[in-house]
Amino acid sequence: MKNFTQSLLDLWKQLGLNQRVSLVVAAVAVAGGLVGVVLWSQRPDFQLLYARLGDKDTSAIISHLQTLNIPHQITAGGTAVMVPSNMVHKLRMDLATKGVPSGDGVGFEIFDKGQFGLSDFVQRTNYLRAVQGELSRTITQVHGVRAARVMIVQPENRLLLTDQGVKSTASVFVDVGGGRLESDQVNAIRHLVANAVQGLLPDQVAVIDNRGRTLSEELKQDPMLGSASSQMRYRAQVEDYLSKKVETMLAAVIGPGNAVVRVSAEIETEATTQTSEKYDPDGQVVRSQTKMEDTTTSSEARSGGGATGVSANVPDRAGGAGPTDNARPVTSSDQSRKNLTTTYEINRVTTNTTRNPGSVKNVTAAVLIAPKTVPAAGAGADGKPAAVAAPQIQKRTAQELDALRQVVINALGLKPAAGQSLDSLVSLQETEFKVPDLQVAQLEAARASTGGLQTYLEMASRWVAVAGAGVVLLVFMRMLKREKPEPVPIEVLSLTPEQTGRGGQPGANHVTPELLNELIRQKPANVGVALRDWVTAGNAPAGKN
Repeated sequence: MKNFTQSLLDLWKQLGLNQRVSLVVAAVAVAGGLVGVVLWSQRPDFQLLYARLGDKDTSAIISHLQTLNIPHQITAGGTAVMVPSNMVHKLRMDLATKGVPSGDGVGFEIFDKGQFGLSDFVQRTNYLRAVQGELSRTITQVHGVRAARVMIVQPENRLLLTDQGVKSTASVFVDVGGGRLESDQVNAIRHLVANAVQGLLPDQVAVIDNRGRTLSEELKQDPMLGSASSQMRYRAQVEDYLSKKVETMLAAVIGPGNAVVRVSAEIETEATTQTSEKYDPDGQVVRSQTKMEDTTTSSEARSGGGATGVSANVPDRAGGAGPTDNARPVTSSDQSRKNLTTTYEINRVTTNTTRNPGSVKNVTAAVLIAPKTVPAAGAGADGKPAAVAAPQIQKRTAQELDALRQVVINALGLKPAAGQSLDSLVSLQETEFKVPDLQVAQLEAARASTGGLQTYLEMASRWVAVAGAGVVLLVFMRMLKREKPEPVPIEVLSLTPEQTGRGGQPGANHVTPELLNELIRQKPANVGVALRDWVTAGNAPAGKN
């Protein structure tokens, strides 16, 4: 064993630097390969635990596996979990007791596989299931919702509609644990479901939590503002808008935090319809005109001879008849009549006025402002300026208060009625506000004073780290320059007794060309280094020998 070890050491000493490095690298690579093969052989056989998981189900499963220190793998983009094959069934039972996975329902992946021969009813049912599943998955992403289920009811598509009043409705069940959803979140869920279903209105969506509370009842929108909750919500919105409008304007004049504004608005809650008719007799116009004209003429005269009647029309007998005195008088008359009828239309104006609820009837405001503060310019007891002096409070004049009150009135758009004073519309008072405690003020001042120093320290720490890294790099380069390659020991190129005998006298290191070629064949690297050192030593100045 000793001889084997000695031979290895001799072989190691005979190797050059490059050969030693290559041997070490090869040994490390072989050892690493062996370790990798051993570790790979000891890996457990992973099998699928669950697939097509949601983000919440995946996080819950991974947390459970990490608590039990069970090796696992996440595949399929984070939707599948792999565990050792001998623990699959046990983990499934453990997770089922905790309600994991929650089962978000089937989505539109139900249509990924083509299914032929299905009836129209089955297709519509699958579509409804897909919509419900997708909505449930989306609602579970809302903060505070642990699980959700959506049920949608749609009227059947019939050729002849018997009841046209049937509308789509939806119910949403959310599991919030022990928490509670905000009104904005519930309203977002209602609009999400309503916009995903054709013909569904937000008011037709009922949201219920796991405690049996109806969360959507207070959010129903009444178009006529009939419910009290809608009236109060609308009134609060109007008052908050007007208050912020005035408060932000005063903050720019007297400083932020120096004004408190509260507005009370009276809202019209009744819908009225008014119809009025107005007649203008001075604006009459001719509507129709009828003109009638009637003329009658009659005349009568006496005849000079002959008889009237039948005898006058009979032919003469035997030479005719002589004149007769049986003549009658003839009368004549002339009559004319005209009639003109004119119909006038009186000008009439009909006005229909409909007033919807929501208009602002009356507005009053209460404004509190802080007095002005003037820095004190006093002097200390020794005649020098005081280091710290409390600011002085200066009251505003009546003219200044009236000017501010008029500004508030104009900002709110108020119009005082006849005989109504400005104080009845806007109550403006000047009073001192409560200032923070002295300790709080000192703490804020200390934070303000040390804020800049902390910033400088953070910047300095970054540059110090960079400078330290640069200094270490410079020192390393300096040491690297000072380090010189070790010359090849003379014993590496020492001649054996046989080789020495060939050169001539014993003990003399005579190198013949044949001997030099043999040494180059044996150790070319060392011979090259030795020759370079000899040349360098031969060219060195005499003073350095």
